[in-house]
Amino acid sequence: MIQIEIQKKLYGSMSEMNLDVNLTIEEGSFVALSGESGSGKTTLLRILAGLESAEGYIKMGEEVWQDSSFVKEIQKRQIGFVFQEYALFENMSILQNLLFVSKDKNLAFHLLKITDLTQLKDRLPNTLSGGQKQRVSLCRAMMNRPKLLLMDEPLSALDIDMRNKLQKEILLLHKEFQTTTIFVSHDPSEIYKLADRVVVLNQGKIVKDGTVKEILRQTQGSQKFSFRGELLEIIKADIIFIAVVAIGQQIVEVVLDESEMKKFKVGDEVQVSTKAFAPTLSSV
Repeated sequence: MIQIEIQKKLYGSMSEMNLDVNLTIEEGSFVALSGESGSGKTTLLRILAGLESAEGYIKMGEEVWQDSSFVKEIQKRQIGFVFQEYALFENMSILQNLLFVSKDKNLAFHLLKITDLTQLKDRLPNTLSGGQKQRVSLCRAMMNRPKLLLMDEPLSALDIDMRNKLQKEILLLHKEFQTTTIFVSHDPSEIYKLADRVVVLNQGKIVKDGTVKEILRQTQGSQKFSFRGELLEIIKADIIFIAVVAIGQQIVEVVLDESEMKKFKVGDEVQVSTKAFAPTLSSV
Protein backbone atom coordinates (compact mmCIF):
# COMPACT_ATOMS: atom_id res chain seq x y z
CA MET A 1 0.00 0.00 0.00
CA ILE A 2 1.20 3.53 -0.82
CA GLN A 3 0.27 6.32 1.56
CA ILE A 4 0.64 9.86 0.22
CA GLU A 5 0.07 13.05 2.18
CA ILE A 6 1.92 15.88 0.46
CA GLN A 7 1.64 19.65 0.08
CA LYS A 8 3.49 21.96 -2.27
CA LYS A 9 2.88 25.53 -3.41
CA LEU A 10 3.05 25.88 -7.18
CA TYR A 11 1.71 27.90 -10.06
CA GLY A 12 -1.26 26.33 -11.79
CA SER A 13 -3.18 27.10 -14.97
CA MET A 14 -5.07 29.95 -13.29
CA SER A 15 -2.83 31.31 -10.49
CA GLU A 16 -0.71 30.28 -7.55
CA MET A 17 -2.16 27.19 -5.93
CA ASN A 18 -1.44 24.58 -3.29
CA LEU A 19 -0.97 20.99 -4.33
CA ASP A 20 -2.59 19.17 -1.42
CA VAL A 21 -3.02 15.43 -1.95
CA ASN A 22 -4.05 12.80 0.58
CA LEU A 23 -4.21 9.44 -1.17
CA THR A 24 -3.91 5.74 -0.38
CA ILE A 25 -3.20 3.33 -3.24
CA GLU A 26 -3.49 -0.44 -2.99
CA GLU A 27 -0.48 -2.51 -4.03
CA GLY A 28 -0.74 -3.82 -7.58
CA SER A 29 -3.43 -1.35 -8.65
CA PHE A 30 -3.44 0.71 -11.86
CA VAL A 31 -4.38 4.32 -11.11
CA ALA A 32 -5.05 7.02 -13.69
CA LEU A 33 -4.43 10.66 -12.83
CA SER A 34 -6.69 12.95 -14.81
CA GLY A 35 -7.64 16.61 -14.84
CA GLU A 36 -6.94 19.82 -16.71
CA SER A 37 -3.40 20.87 -17.63
CA GLY A 38 -1.75 22.64 -14.72
CA SER A 39 -3.77 20.83 -12.07
CA GLY A 40 -0.69 19.19 -10.50
CA LYS A 41 -0.64 15.71 -12.05
CA THR A 42 2.94 15.71 -13.34
CA THR A 43 4.21 17.45 -10.20
CA LEU A 44 2.67 14.71 -8.09
CA LEU A 45 4.49 12.05 -10.13
CA ARG A 46 7.78 13.93 -9.79
CA ILE A 47 7.34 14.22 -6.03
CA LEU A 48 6.68 10.47 -5.77
CA ALA A 49 9.83 9.84 -7.79
CA GLY A 50 11.91 12.16 -5.62
CA LEU A 51 12.58 14.56 -8.49
CA GLU A 52 10.83 17.46 -6.72
CA SER A 53 10.63 18.41 -3.08
CA ALA A 54 7.42 18.82 -1.11
CA GLU A 55 6.22 18.87 2.45
CA GLY A 56 4.49 15.82 3.85
CA TYR A 57 4.66 12.08 4.04
CA ILE A 58 5.11 9.23 1.55
CA LYS A 59 5.22 5.58 2.55
CA MET A 60 5.58 2.54 0.27
CA GLY A 61 4.48 -0.55 2.18
CA GLU A 62 6.51 -0.51 5.39
CA GLU A 63 9.18 1.70 3.83
CA VAL A 64 9.12 5.45 4.47
CA TRP A 65 10.16 7.46 1.41
CA GLN A 66 9.59 10.85 2.96
CA ASP A 67 8.63 12.41 6.27
CA SER A 68 9.40 15.63 8.17
CA SER A 69 13.05 14.64 8.79
CA PHE A 70 13.94 12.25 5.94
CA VAL A 71 13.78 12.01 2.15
CA LYS A 72 14.80 8.76 0.47
CA GLU A 73 17.17 9.10 -2.48
CA ILE A 74 15.75 8.64 -6.00
CA GLN A 75 18.03 5.67 -6.72
CA LYS A 76 16.76 3.78 -3.66
CA ARG A 77 13.02 4.15 -4.33
CA GLN A 78 12.84 1.30 -6.88
CA ILE A 79 10.71 3.29 -9.31
CA GLY A 80 10.27 2.91 -13.07
CA PHE A 81 9.70 5.95 -15.30
CA VAL A 82 7.96 6.14 -18.67
CA PHE A 83 7.53 9.72 -19.81
CA GLN A 84 6.85 11.40 -23.16
CA GLU A 85 10.60 11.84 -23.70
CA TYR A 86 12.20 8.50 -24.44
CA ALA A 87 15.56 9.44 -22.80
CA LEU A 88 17.42 6.52 -24.36
CA PHE A 89 21.20 6.34 -24.65
CA GLU A 90 21.74 7.03 -28.35
CA ASN A 91 25.16 5.33 -28.45
CA MET A 92 23.80 2.07 -27.03
CA SER A 93 21.76 -0.64 -28.70
CA ILE A 94 18.28 -1.50 -27.43
CA LEU A 95 19.66 -4.46 -25.47
CA GLN A 96 22.47 -2.36 -24.01
CA ASN A 97 19.95 0.27 -22.91
CA LEU A 98 18.11 -2.40 -20.94
CA LEU A 99 21.22 -4.02 -19.48
CA PHE A 100 22.46 -0.62 -18.31
CA VAL A 101 19.69 -0.73 -15.70
CA SER A 102 20.25 -4.36 -14.69
CA LYS A 103 22.53 -7.12 -15.95
CA ASP A 104 19.64 -9.60 -15.90
CA LYS A 105 19.78 -10.86 -19.50
CA ASN A 106 16.92 -13.31 -19.01
CA LEU A 107 14.62 -10.48 -17.95
CA ALA A 108 15.83 -8.26 -20.79
CA PHE A 109 15.07 -10.88 -23.46
CA HIS A 110 11.73 -11.66 -21.83
CA LEU A 111 10.70 -8.00 -21.98
CA LEU A 112 11.90 -7.71 -25.58
CA LYS A 113 9.81 -10.75 -26.51
CA ILE A 114 6.64 -9.38 -24.85
CA THR A 115 6.99 -6.06 -26.67
CA ASP A 116 7.97 -7.65 -30.01
CA LEU A 117 11.43 -6.04 -30.04
CA THR A 118 13.67 -9.12 -30.07
CA GLN A 119 14.61 -8.74 -33.73
CA LEU A 120 15.62 -5.10 -33.09
CA LYS A 121 17.80 -5.72 -30.00
CA ASP A 122 21.05 -4.65 -31.73
CA ARG A 123 19.62 -1.51 -33.34
CA LEU A 124 20.50 2.00 -32.12
CA PRO A 125 17.64 4.26 -30.92
CA ASN A 126 18.03 6.73 -33.80
CA THR A 127 17.03 3.98 -36.25
CA LEU A 128 13.72 3.28 -34.48
CA SER A 129 10.24 4.72 -34.88
CA GLY A 130 8.58 6.67 -32.07
CA GLY A 131 6.47 3.68 -31.09
CA GLN A 132 9.51 1.39 -31.00
CA LYS A 133 11.44 3.87 -28.84
CA GLN A 134 8.54 4.09 -26.40
CA ARG A 135 8.46 0.30 -26.14
CA VAL A 136 12.18 0.31 -25.34
CA SER A 137 11.54 2.98 -22.72
CA LEU A 138 8.81 0.80 -21.19
CA CYS A 139 11.07 -2.27 -21.13
CA ARG A 140 13.89 -0.30 -19.55
CA ALA A 141 11.54 0.98 -16.85
CA MET A 142 10.66 -2.63 -15.96
CA MET A 143 14.28 -3.85 -15.82
CA ASN A 144 14.67 -3.11 -12.10
CA ARG A 145 11.33 -4.80 -11.31
CA PRO A 146 9.98 -1.54 -9.86
CA LYS A 147 7.63 -1.39 -6.91
CA LEU A 148 6.04 1.64 -8.55
CA LEU A 149 5.75 2.48 -12.25
CA LEU A 150 5.11 6.14 -13.11
CA MET A 151 3.95 7.13 -16.60
CA ASP A 152 3.31 10.69 -17.73
CA GLU A 153 1.24 10.65 -20.96
CA PRO A 154 3.69 8.16 -22.50
CA LEU A 155 1.57 7.52 -25.61
CA SER A 156 0.32 11.02 -26.39
CA ALA A 157 2.70 11.56 -29.34
CA LEU A 158 1.84 8.29 -31.08
CA ASP A 159 -0.77 7.53 -33.72
CA ILE A 160 -3.94 5.71 -32.73
CA ASP A 161 -2.86 2.27 -34.00
CA MET A 162 0.44 2.40 -32.13
CA ARG A 163 -1.29 3.70 -29.01
CA ASN A 164 -3.68 0.74 -29.06
CA LYS A 165 -0.77 -1.69 -29.47
CA LEU A 166 1.22 -0.20 -26.60
CA GLN A 167 -1.83 -0.04 -24.35
CA LYS A 168 -2.14 -3.82 -24.69
CA GLU A 169 1.56 -4.29 -23.94
CA ILE A 170 1.43 -1.98 -20.92
CA LEU A 171 -1.53 -3.93 -19.53
CA LEU A 172 0.22 -7.24 -20.21
CA LEU A 173 3.35 -6.12 -18.33
CA HIS A 174 1.29 -4.71 -15.47
CA LYS A 175 -0.57 -7.99 -14.99
CA GLU A 176 2.57 -10.12 -15.24
CA PHE A 177 4.75 -8.07 -12.88
CA GLN A 178 1.92 -6.89 -10.58
CA THR A 179 3.60 -3.48 -10.39
CA THR A 180 1.65 -0.67 -8.80
CA THR A 181 1.17 1.80 -11.65
CA ILE A 182 0.22 5.48 -11.69
CA PHE A 183 -0.20 7.15 -15.07
CA VAL A 184 -1.28 10.54 -16.33
CA SER A 185 -3.65 10.63 -19.30
CA HIS A 186 -6.23 12.93 -20.87
CA ASP A 187 -7.62 10.15 -23.07
CA PRO A 188 -10.84 8.63 -21.62
CA SER A 189 -10.63 5.52 -23.81
CA GLU A 190 -7.04 4.92 -22.70
CA ILE A 191 -8.01 5.33 -19.04
CA TYR A 192 -10.97 2.98 -19.50
CA LYS A 193 -8.80 0.28 -21.07
CA LEU A 194 -5.94 0.42 -18.57
CA ALA A 195 -6.96 1.75 -15.16
CA ASP A 196 -8.99 0.26 -12.34
CA ARG A 197 -9.18 3.58 -10.50
CA VAL A 198 -9.34 7.24 -11.58
CA VAL A 199 -8.20 10.19 -9.47
CA VAL A 200 -9.16 13.60 -10.88
CA LEU A 201 -7.19 16.69 -9.83
CA ASN A 202 -8.34 20.27 -10.12
CA GLN A 203 -6.18 23.18 -8.95
CA GLY A 204 -4.06 20.86 -6.84
CA LYS A 205 -6.93 19.11 -5.06
CA ILE A 206 -8.57 15.72 -5.56
CA VAL A 207 -12.11 16.42 -6.78
CA LYS A 208 -13.08 12.90 -7.89
CA ASP A 209 -11.81 9.48 -6.88
CA GLY A 210 -13.43 6.22 -7.87
CA THR A 211 -13.54 3.27 -10.24
CA VAL A 212 -13.30 3.83 -13.97
CA LYS A 213 -17.01 3.16 -14.41
CA GLU A 214 -17.96 5.53 -11.59
CA ILE A 215 -15.91 8.41 -13.00
CA LEU A 216 -16.09 7.94 -16.78
CA ARG A 217 -19.63 6.63 -17.20
CA GLN A 218 -21.38 9.49 -15.44
CA THR A 219 -24.23 10.74 -17.62
CA GLN A 220 -27.29 12.88 -17.09
CA GLY A 221 -30.87 11.63 -17.51
CA SER A 222 -31.31 9.03 -20.21
CA GLN A 223 -28.25 10.03 -22.22
CA LYS A 224 -26.44 7.08 -23.76
CA PHE A 225 -23.12 8.89 -24.11
CA SER A 226 -21.67 12.27 -23.25
CA PHE A 227 -18.31 13.70 -24.39
CA ARG A 228 -16.66 17.08 -24.11
CA GLY A 229 -15.03 18.74 -27.08
CA GLU A 230 -14.23 22.03 -28.82
CA LEU A 231 -16.58 23.66 -31.33
CA LEU A 232 -14.45 24.17 -34.46
CA GLU A 233 -16.98 25.49 -36.96
CA ILE A 234 -20.68 26.09 -37.59
CA ILE A 235 -21.72 25.42 -41.21
CA LYS A 236 -25.05 26.56 -42.72
CA ALA A 237 -26.68 23.89 -44.86
CA ASP A 238 -30.06 24.97 -46.28
CA ILE A 239 -32.35 25.51 -43.26
CA ILE A 240 -30.16 23.68 -40.76
CA PHE A 241 -26.72 24.23 -39.29
CA ILE A 242 -23.93 21.72 -38.71
CA ALA A 243 -21.67 22.05 -35.68
CA VAL A 244 -18.21 20.55 -36.21
CA VAL A 245 -16.76 19.41 -32.88
CA ALA A 246 -13.33 17.97 -32.05
CA ILE A 247 -13.49 15.23 -29.39
CA GLY A 248 -10.03 13.93 -28.68
CA GLN A 249 -8.67 12.77 -32.03
CA GLN A 250 -12.10 12.51 -33.65
CA ILE A 251 -14.26 15.04 -35.54
CA VAL A 252 -18.01 14.85 -34.89
CA GLU A 253 -20.82 16.68 -36.72
CA VAL A 254 -24.05 17.61 -34.92
CA VAL A 255 -27.14 19.06 -36.63
CA LEU A 256 -28.59 22.24 -35.05
CA ASP A 257 -31.60 24.38 -35.85
CA GLU A 258 -31.29 28.18 -35.97
CA SER A 259 -32.35 28.76 -32.37
CA GLU A 260 -29.79 26.23 -31.11
CA MET A 261 -27.05 27.62 -33.32
CA LYS A 262 -27.34 31.09 -31.71
CA LYS A 263 -26.33 29.65 -28.33
CA PHE A 264 -22.82 28.76 -29.48
CA LYS A 265 -19.72 30.33 -30.98
CA VAL A 266 -16.57 28.83 -32.49
CA GLY A 267 -14.05 27.96 -29.77
CA ASP A 268 -16.66 27.07 -27.14
CA GLU A 269 -16.10 23.99 -25.01
CA VAL A 270 -19.23 21.93 -25.57
CA GLN A 271 -20.76 18.62 -24.58
CA VAL A 272 -21.99 16.20 -27.23
CA SER A 273 -24.67 13.86 -25.88
CA THR A 274 -27.39 11.64 -27.24
CA LYS A 275 -30.94 10.79 -26.26
CA ALA A 276 -33.02 8.31 -28.26
CA PHE A 277 -30.13 8.13 -30.77
CA ALA A 278 -30.38 11.89 -31.57
CA PRO A 279 -27.11 13.75 -30.85
CA THR A 280 -27.48 17.04 -28.98
CA LEU A 281 -25.07 19.87 -28.17
CA SER A 282 -24.93 21.78 -24.90
CA SER A 283 -22.63 24.31 -23.27
CA VAL A 284 -20.18 23.16 -20.61
